Amino acid sequence: MAVIALQSASTGLSALNTQLDVVANNLANVNTAGFKASRANFQDLLYIERQQPGVENANADQRPTGLYVGLGVKVSGTQQDFTQGAPINTGRELDVMIEGDGFFRVQVDDAIGDGFAYTRSGNFAINSDGELVLANSEGRRLDPNIQIPNDALKIDISADGRIFVLQPGEIAPQEVGQIEIVTFVNPAGLKQVGENLWSESPASGDPIQGNPLEDNRGRLLQGFLENSNVDPTRELVELIRTQRAFEMNSQSIRAADETLRAVGQLRR
Repeated sequence: MAVIALQSASTGLSALNTQLDVVANNLANVNTAGFKASRANFQDLLYIERQQPGVENANADQRPTGLYVGLGVKVSGTQQDFTQGAPINTGRELDVMIEGDGFFRVQVDDAIGDGFAYTRSGNFAINSDGELVLANSEGRRLDPNIQIPNDALKIDISADGRIFVLQPGEIAPQEVGQIEIVTFVNPAGLKQVGENLWSESPASGDPIQGNPLEDNRGRLLQGFLENSNVDPTRELVELIRTQRAFEMNSQSIRAADETLRAVGQLRR
């Protein structure tokens, strides 16, 4: 009856609304360093089985197909795309990009991710204590903690994460720390917590920490940032497809409503 069509179309509107939210968030973060685009995955719901396939009649003939009526759709999850974003040459000596696999690890509140979170955004700054921190609204400290001398004239970061500082009166730069990066078996399973950060989850697996260029980890590029991997053209196309699908589901609701109205007027 049209009630099922009404319910199925309503689930479509709800799922498409979620997809619209995901696409809008992707477009909003098109210039967010280290941002990874997400997509909404859909799955159909349960089916009403009215006839089974393969049922035999009196002549031993089998029914070639079944009769199933679906009950709609739902969003099964959002899947992140961890492909490399385009490099942006900033020229800042504290901007660092990971070329390849890996995340920077920073210290956060215990409630967020057991004290640690992970990011692809390498826009660092120096706080009042001389520590390397993320240049965002919270100033999360890099882990392991690295301190830069106050009188540093120049900072060099090698591809394998070693930090060298040139100080007044010195001829050669001195090594003051080592940037480590973390990999995961399933980065798509990381939990998004905002601030360009992810936290580990049972789906992502445990963090595997080590130096850049070791065990298939990426290398570091000083003076670069990784741009968002959002493709604006693709997202705009997806936005139009979502809008058209929403309109079609609205038409289904309108048709089901008119059918129910016609049924209700049969007694008149």
